[in-house]
Amino acid sequence: MARESWRSSLRPRIAETRAALAQATRDSLIQRGGLDLHPLGIALDLVGKRYVIRWPELVVEEVSGEECPEELQALVLDYLARADGSPPSGRWLGFRELPHGDFYWRAFQGYTGDDLVRCLNGDTASFRRGAERLGGRPVPMGDAAYAFRALPNVPLAVVWWEGDEEFPPRATVLFDAVAPRYLPTEGLAIVGRMLCRRLIKLGTDEG
Repeated sequence: MARESWRSSLRPRIAETRAALAQATRDSLIQRGGLDLHPLGIALDLVGKRYVIRWPELVVEEVSGEECPEELQALVLDYLARADGSPPSGRWLGFRELPHGDFYWRAFQGYTGDDLVRCLNGDTASFRRGAERLGGRPVPMGDAAYAFRALPNVPLAVVWWEGDEEFPPRATVLFDAVAPRYLPTEGLAIVGRMLCRRLIKLGTDEG
């Protein structure tokens, strides 16, 4: 019941964002957001999964045609509304360095990096397996690290430390410095959580 109430609370914001986006052209949205043209409108990849934004209705759908839940509608539409075409900077930020991130970084670390380590039992090989299956690009940080094109113009990275006798394994999510130009901090937190959940699924699947 609480979840449905929360979803209902998102609907006015979704409607407002759609109204604002309707003033733009489809080509401008594609250019600013690094998106793809699709027979039904626009397509983008979010954490390794493709979604379609139907035009001109601006409804976000699975490729199967099923309409996405409100939280995903809001996230993708926020990305479209804020996108300004800025390219990735190549500079990484921790969650605490994002706008207002210092207030929420402990909670964010708990349901991203900490959860990733816990669900993978601290196993670096499982992390590498999940990252490679998700198309991660190795980057020189920690004991293992990969960068991901989480959204078309928003790279994220996950850094993994194996730990030793004194310190347990740990992992942390980083954001390209361009990220706040595309999503508010709460939206980036959702993308970070989605990324870690995908890594857990792919890292624990032996198939």
